[in-house]
Amino acid sequence: MRMTDLIAKKRDGEALTTEEIRYMISEYTAGIIPDYQMSAMCMAILLRGMDDREVLDLTLAMQHSGDILDLSPIQGIKADKHSTGGVGDKTSLVLCPMVAACGLKIAKMSGRGLGHTGGTIDKLESFPGFSTALTEEQFFENVNRHGIAIMGQTANLVPADKKLYALRDVTGTVPSIPLIVSSIMSKKLASGADVIVLDVKCGDGSFMKTPEDAEELARNLTRIGRLAGKRCAAIITDMDQPLGFAVGNALEVREAISVLKGEQEGDLLRLCLALGSCMLTEAEFVSTREEAEKMLLDAVHSGRALDKLAEMVSAQGGDSSAVYHPELLPQAPVVMEVPAERSGVVSRIHAEAVGLVSMKLGGGRATKEDVIDPRVGVVLHRKLGDSVARGESIAAIHAADEESARAAVEMLRSCYEFSDSSVIRPPFIRKIL
Repeated sequence: MRMTDLIAKKRDGEALTTEEIRYMISEYTAGIIPDYQMSAMCMAILLRGMDDREVLDLTLAMQHSGDILDLSPIQGIKADKHSTGGVGDKTSLVLCPMVAACGLKIAKMSGRGLGHTGGTIDKLESFPGFSTALTEEQFFENVNRHGIAIMGQTANLVPADKKLYALRDVTGTVPSIPLIVSSIMSKKLASGADVIVLDVKCGDGSFMKTPEDAEELARNLTRIGRLAGKRCAAIITDMDQPLGFAVGNALEVREAISVLKGEQEGDLLRLCLALGSCMLTEAEFVSTREEAEKMLLDAVHSGRALDKLAEMVSAQGGDSSAVYHPELLPQAPVVMEVPAERSGVVSRIHAEAVGLVSMKLGGGRATKEDVIDPRVGVVLHRKLGDSVARGESIAAIHAADEESARAAVEMLRSCYEFSDSSVIRPPFIRKIL
């Protein structure tokens, strides 16, 4: 079998066989197939596409390129959630304790963020002492005992994806739906959960810019998940403005705690109820999403969801007192308000640009080596459709020093656009699949 023949076959629009796909992934992961040949294959796949059987074969070949987490030592049905990313996306911090408080096991592997935002692990490390460096035995024990654990990804989880993604990033082949689907689903399958719920973002602050592209991705993800034998659902949500109000690690943890306390409603709670309802219905805990939503709200209003977060933090070495007293979380020494330069109605917030403000402050990583400052970020006071008078604060900058705060104020002003008339906001949850 020769890689040049496989490249030519896909270039001409033919389907690759199961054996050819397995050969290609195993040999590339082993370093036998060079980057330049795999680059050509990625471009051929982007231009010619793949059918469902090919995408499933590619996903499974990537899944089996490294470690696979066997969750059989954990009793009951295990659930996991994946987001395609966004600005201010602290969903896991709210959703996972809510669902675990309803009795469904959450066994989640997460990574660190690269770009304008920290990942779930970076956010959780805002709790002093919190660690995601669990052994498999500790992970299983925590989920069995507490119903929830979030651990860092193992170094050898889907190594084929690590190599392929780095290659796609520099060869213009990131937007290929078959390559995106196999990348996401290979990691989710290798993580071992029975139920997988996907939050697919669309809009300015997300990878998929249009609802149509987001729906195409969501349908492909759920179809491949089901073909692989998993219970799968997807929700398409708006990311034309940041999710919630906080952008920055400890700030987002503080907002998540506020939602779990029942102090804050809005899009973040709405999203967690929708995702949690899909998890509980796919796991057959309840038969309807309405029943599931009532269970989840009861977990919040009774305090059980907040207690579950504290239980997880404590079990993973963190100071759980910060869950009940969020003022103990890291706080920036400088907080600077951002006054509106004109009166009007907020007509647009450039979500990705807000994320970049947080990154410049130290809340994200431009390179893997960058160290995140958990204290810094942005808290929005006005969002799409809100009225503001000239001079009123539209946001607050949380910074390590006054110089970076002043620079961030100017950057954040340019993220906002205003109108003299009312603004109709598009629906936040676009579709549930």
